Amino acid sequence: MQKLTENPTLLIYIVGAILILLFLQLITIQILRRLGKNPKYLLDKENIKKVSAPIFIIFIAIAIRIKPLHNILGYEEMTYVLSKISTITIIFAFTWLLIAGLKIIKRKIINNYDVEAVDNYRARKIYTQFNILERIVIVIIIVLGLGIALMSFESIREVGVSIFASAGVAGIIVGLSAQKMIASILAGIQIAIAQPIKIDDVVIVEGEWGRIEEITLTYVVVNIWDKRRLIVPTSYFIEKPFQNWTKKSADLLGTVYLYTDYRVSFDALRTELERVLKTTDLWDGVNQNIQVTDSKPTCVEIRAMVSAKDASTLWDLRVFVREKLITFLQENYPESIVRNRVLLEDTSK
Repeated sequence: MQKLTENPTLLIYIVGAILILLFLQLITIQILRRLGKNPKYLLDKENIKKVSAPIFIIFIAIAIRIKPLHNILGYEEMTYVLSKISTITIIFAFTWLLIAGLKIIKRKIINNYDVEAVDNYRARKIYTQFNILERIVIVIIIVLGLGIALMSFESIREVGVSIFASAGVAGIIVGLSAQKMIASILAGIQIAIAQPIKIDDVVIVEGEWGRIEEITLTYVVVNIWDKRRLIVPTSYFIEKPFQNWTKKSADLLGTVYLYTDYRVSFDALRTELERVLKTTDLWDGVNQNIQVTDSKPTCVEIRAMVSAKDASTLWDLRVFVREKLITFLQENYPESIVRNRVLLEDTSK
């Protein structure tokens, strides 16, 4: 610092270096903002703010690394320390920048797909893949960044060689003790690729009806119809059978069962079902039918088959159809309601 006070020219050099640094930062941000005005580029105003901080840190780290600046400030003996600080800072900033860039790319892609749409199969597929793969890539980036930062120190690098020499035995021990966690992580990767389930899929798990709300590397959250949350390990969806009602498409067939007397009019029920379905938007206009599926000593079993665009709509449609058909029988064919018959014989004769 004494050199700096004795020679004003050195102060000019330092101020000039700082101004050049700020100028480079300003130019970089302006270029990014100009690109952000074009919708075909990834960056917009919000995303530019997210990448500005790590870029600025990179410039700061580069400035710290300049050896002439060390000489000017009289810190020649601290060149090694400052260079290591610069290296770690650059690695940290690049890791931050890569993660921010990954999130920007993910958001840019998934914004092109609407999960709320009626036919949202492809949107749910993209959301599932990117949500899981994003976590995997972030973990890999952080691990690589941490490893590169540690390996920049020669002493740690030498220790690392000895650690790697015994990694075989340690790997076996860790693998045996954490095999369930590893299996869950591998199952999460398999779900991202094979996709037996996707975000917003309608599933029946452990006898519970619900929708897939969140998929992570180790567990899946199922939003049950009554607002409960069922937490299931990802390996469950690889190892055990479950029902997925929206694997290929969201539209479903549903049934309504009625038990009536033998004197019911089947043709009248068919006509009434067609009329009822035309009065509601719950029906998708694809399938509808009335069939007699069983006959028992006291009643006949009638199945009304209907279709809807998704599981929740189908549930409402089934409830609606059941109510209307029962009301129709009550008002027009009361004799068709199930009853028990008793035959009384006159034994007095």
